[in-house]
Amino acid sequence: MAQRPDGGGDWGALLAADSPDEVRDLYAWLRREPELRAVLRLVEKPPPDGALGPVAEAVQVLADAPEVVAAVASMVIAWLRYRRTDVKITVKQRKDGPEVQVTATGLRALSPAQTLALARQIESALRDDRTSRRFPDVNPG
Repeated sequence: MAQRPDGGGDWGALLAADSPDEVRDLYAWLRREPELRAVLRLVEKPPPDGALGPVAEAVQVLADAPEVVAAVASMVIAWLRYRRTDVKITVKQRKDGPEVQVTATGLRALSPAQTLALARQIESALRDDRTSRRFPDVNPG
């Protein structure tokens, strides 16, 4: 985790997906937005013995300004809509902090109101109100 500019504790929300490949895909998707490139970092761990290259663990968002939070949330929604398979996204502020899990199933069929509600859930998690929450699956079915 990155340190706060003032030297304080860990800084930045973490976005994790079900697999390292999905984490890398989410990172690439978020970096499509030029304004987000400077506030994103790919968090990796060393490869297991016998494997090549680091393993992607999460995307770190290094800013919590309202416009950054809104942009990241909308880009995550767009990424989830683009996915052809069910994907679980975990959002948390610190490695040891509370987390929010959003499981998107059939996201393309969501109404505008349901999509807005999901975006607000993600924004809330990115802002971190210091309480542990688990949001229900999004399933329009």
